[in-house]
Amino acid sequence: MKVWIDGHFYSKEEAKISVFDHGLLYGDGLFEGIRIYGGKIFRLKEHLERLFDGAKAIALSLPYSLEEIAAAVEESRRVNEKQEGYIRLMATRGVGDLGISPYLCPRPSLLIIVDDISLYPAELYQQGIPIVTASSRRIGLDAFDVRVKSLNYLNNVLAKIEARQAGCLEAVMLNSAGYVCECTGDNIFIVKGGTLLSPNPSDSLLDGITRRTVFELAAGEGIEAKATALTRYDLYTADECFLTGTGAQIMPVKSVDGRLIGVGKPGVLSLRLMAAFDAFVRKG
Repeated sequence: MKVWIDGHFYSKEEAKISVFDHGLLYGDGLFEGIRIYGGKIFRLKEHLERLFDGAKAIALSLPYSLEEIAAAVEESRRVNEKQEGYIRLMATRGVGDLGISPYLCPRPSLLIIVDDISLYPAELYQQGIPIVTASSRRIGLDAFDVRVKSLNYLNNVLAKIEARQAGCLEAVMLNSAGYVCECTGDNIFIVKGGTLLSPNPSDSLLDGITRRTVFELAAGEGIEAKATALTRYDLYTADECFLTGTGAQIMPVKSVDGRLIGVGKPGVLSLRLMAAFDAFVRKG
């Protein structure tokens, strides 16, 4: 494995950042998770646009243009000879000192890791997974806009710990008003009466690239789909439920907080969208 750091490739063993990097000291930075299918990087432009939007939101001046980063990502995939895989792109505030001020960091850093990823065992895509509601609430818009894909994921990590303590692989997070946001690393959809529903980004959730893709695919399949406020009641009474994300792709949910969803296995629309997604990412 070769890791790209600020214009140079390093072996996995040699790839390092300073202990004084504010990405490590304070979680001051951004990241994107990007998928490789058949040697092609999936929706790289959309990922980079989100990275640059996030950088603008946190006043982080990236030292490379969008085109330069795109070229570096493509080169990283080529050097690592990946036909199928996952790219972790990270931008940090850079090296400073032990003070929190970002103005102590003269130059941000950019890192690109190309590797494999498997969040869930393959058989679970045919069975669905149980999820629980986390007691850890999602950070609200009054505190921080989570559309910024920050390196500080502790809020999500605490909810993931709750999921594992409950014997599940994932947990759904609510905002302070009790509305459904997303899971610790995935967006969430339900199907009710033939309509596909997902929480509004304004309810403190990341508008995922895979989430957007599913909305596009639903339109192409003639499935009514919309973003709307959802509560746990909506999850409990859904006909179908599934999660979406770069790592997860589309993962069906068979139960929420012990309530069986539908008949407790992937539903018709879920399977239809899973097939449409697989065909879409594989097309030339």
